[in-house]
Amino acid sequence: MSSNPKSAVLSHAEPALGGNLYRLAIVGAATLKGKEVAEILNDRNFPAVDIKLLDDDESMGKLEAAGDEITFIQSVRAEQFENIDFTFFASDPDCTRKNWKIAQQAGSAIVDLSYGLEDEAGATVRSPWVERQVGLAPSLELQPGPAVVAHPAAVVLALLLLRAGQAGSLTRAVATVFEPASEHGQKGMDELHEQTVNLLSFQQMPKQIFDTQVAFNMVSRYGEHSAPALTVVESRIRKHFQRIAGQHVIMPSLLLLQVPIFHGHAFAINFEVEKPVDLEGMMQALAGEHVNIRLGAEDAPSNVNAAGQGDIQVSVVADASRPNGFWVWAASDNLRIAAATAVECAESMAATRPRGKIQ
Repeated sequence: MSSNPKSAVLSHAEPALGGNLYRLAIVGAATLKGKEVAEILNDRNFPAVDIKLLDDDESMGKLEAAGDEITFIQSVRAEQFENIDFTFFASDPDCTRKNWKIAQQAGSAIVDLSYGLEDEAGATVRSPWVERQVGLAPSLELQPGPAVVAHPAAVVLALLLLRAGQAGSLTRAVATVFEPASEHGQKGMDELHEQTVNLLSFQQMPKQIFDTQVAFNMVSRYGEHSAPALTVVESRIRKHFQRIAGQHVIMPSLLLLQVPIFHGHAFAINFEVEKPVDLEGMMQALAGEHVNIRLGAEDAPSNVNAAGQGDIQVSVVADASRPNGFWVWAASDNLRIAAATAVECAESMAATRPRGKIQ
């Protein structure tokens, strides 16, 4: 694959990453997360001289964009990882667990968006956004373990509660997270669409992904044959929140609901602070990098206006029933936050990585 189309943008990225040019692989390139990673790499001018798009045999031969180029998706084979500096696993967890050691042994650093390695020895659940908020410098290792991308809902909750804590010490936090179908990939979105169409035409609904009706419905659990169960996802959000922010802010009580939306997380967050804080002071505390405070009713956060945005869309009001309480309504693009986290993890790992693979 020619690197010429990227030559015009490399100069912007080289100073931040030491001037090296890297070879990348995206496993699961045809997935929603894989496509988003490819887009974020281009948006952030990551200095990639080559990007291999890899996926299962079903996607092999498809054309996908990688930066300014169009390239074929290739099958996942051991030889594909030779001379690769960074491998992004946006595949299903089984594919990640099957192939990550092959990539690592070939000299590649690993960034996992599938959560397949979250409990692997040496792996670290990461959110550079939260690391910057708490002033934590990432460890610089010549041969780092896998970086597991923190669940995007955990990232949003951690960042907002950490910011709120700057206005006054938090004494209580409760969050309801509204889960979109896109967290289950393209198959989840397709099933929501098919359920909607079939219900309107009085036909039988497909239930291979959720094993329950999610169209025109809100549920707190899936059917028993779904994978993963909604309780597993809820547990992951708690676990990831604890790993990225647990030492710096209280753990919120959490409820995860599956809602009939295709894309984007939404959040209803209630918290209390120890001492009185006015609404303007709380809004100022929440505002900053990656958070966009919306003031007007017509401009309120929604899944629609969060789509494609890198920032969390937030509105905040005082809790009328509690003098030191606040309600936050927020929306965010789940795929974009996950992909941005993955690319920023790679950027921080590149700080100690020489050109080419580690010997």
